[in-house]
Amino acid sequence: MKDIHSLITYKNIYFIGIGGVSMSGIAHTLKHFGFRVSGSDATNSDTIQNLISCGIPVSIGHNTDIIKNFDLVVYTAAISKDDPELVMAHKLNIPTMERAVFLGLLTKCFNDTITVSGTHGKTTTTSMISLCFLNANLKPSIQVGAYLKNISGNYIVGNSDYFILEACEYVESFLHFFPKSAIVLNIDNDHLDYFKNIDNIQNAFNKYVKLLPSSGLLVTNADDKRCLDLINFTDAKVITYGINNTNANFIAKNISFDDNGFPEFDVYNKNEFYSHIKLHVPGIHNVLNALACICMCSYYNIDAEIISCSLLEFTGANRRMEFKGKFNNNVSVFDDYAHHPTEINATALAIKNKKFNKSWAVFQPHTYSRTKNLLDDFASVLLNFDNVIITDIYAAREKDTYGVSSKDLADKLASLGGNVNYIADFNDIVSFLKDNVCDNDIVLTIGAGTVTEIGNMLID
Repeated sequence: MKDIHSLITYKNIYFIGIGGVSMSGIAHTLKHFGFRVSGSDATNSDTIQNLISCGIPVSIGHNTDIIKNFDLVVYTAAISKDDPELVMAHKLNIPTMERAVFLGLLTKCFNDTITVSGTHGKTTTTSMISLCFLNANLKPSIQVGAYLKNISGNYIVGNSDYFILEACEYVESFLHFFPKSAIVLNIDNDHLDYFKNIDNIQNAFNKYVKLLPSSGLLVTNADDKRCLDLINFTDAKVITYGINNTNANFIAKNISFDDNGFPEFDVYNKNEFYSHIKLHVPGIHNVLNALACICMCSYYNIDAEIISCSLLEFTGANRRMEFKGKFNNNVSVFDDYAHHPTEINATALAIKNKKFNKSWAVFQPHTYSRTKNLLDDFASVLLNFDNVIITDIYAAREKDTYGVSSKDLADKLASLGGNVNYIADFNDIVSFLKDNVCDNDIVLTIGAGTVTEIGNMLID
């Protein structure tokens, strides 16, 4: 590893929005290397309490007085330009830096940064690779986009040149990174509030793979034509994977599913048997995620048996088809982060391999722009569930200026023949479910916002 202090010259660093998954991981990493770190967040959380217990002071709400004691302020893309702490930093001429730019500096500190990008599946695939590297005793540093049970958190500070992390395409954040090896899982129509169209998204990924050195590696999905086109934009070595494209380097064959929807399959590398893999996460999409992991880890000479055992050990990251418990005696509750039609469709396909009576999807749309741009697609994929409850849109970084509501989505789904209810209040949703579910039904809370709270409310 390079000297982190020579690359990150600021010694006293303040984080606005320190409770975020990525921000908290960066803060812990800097604390480990002896930086003075502090920050603020709008709300308290377990993440905040963990930061405080590790000696990182956190203010709940704004604390403009403390800014003068720092020589850099890092903020997330969700922080508005008129945020009082950010305004104060500018007033005091203290340098400010967006999270992705700062994280890019951190990737530059490692000789072998491994990034995982794509519209869907980043967290799961990053987690899979991380477990393989840890079990191979390669001592990587890790930043995962969710709580990972296997590492009891979302980050690890390792003792090697390897840094494994997610690379998000939103606002072209990943163009600030310095990857040696990169995975592109898929390229889909998302974040249209920024990109406007799929061609701009493709162009961002083209620029991203150009960052790879000629001595580096690109792993990409041969079943996705847009991913295959990336080969034309890099001089790095390329390894491909797929299920349908028989020209891929690594291919999954003989795929089957157990009663939990967990797949097992044979992997072939250049038409030669490589390994038999069994997963403890459901869905055909996770077969693709596992193949991406296998490509990357085999390149780094991790033994096939270690990869196989690590993938079997992986039971999913937080909020990725996470089993929460049961209520009404025998109704199972799962929580899923899916907030794009492709992801919801993958969830619907994954549960088709499970044994259950009826499905109940509780969906909270994420951002007004995504809901407006993809409303017809959302309605189409939600038809795959027996019953659907739609609650109000989670605004995230946006204001309600798009002229769209969850009621519009519910009406569209109903017009297609969906069994749908629009219910705004979470307590009302819980009561409705408890009154209407039957034995052996499953409930899925779906979305990237506060809908996750409903699962605990049902079980409690």
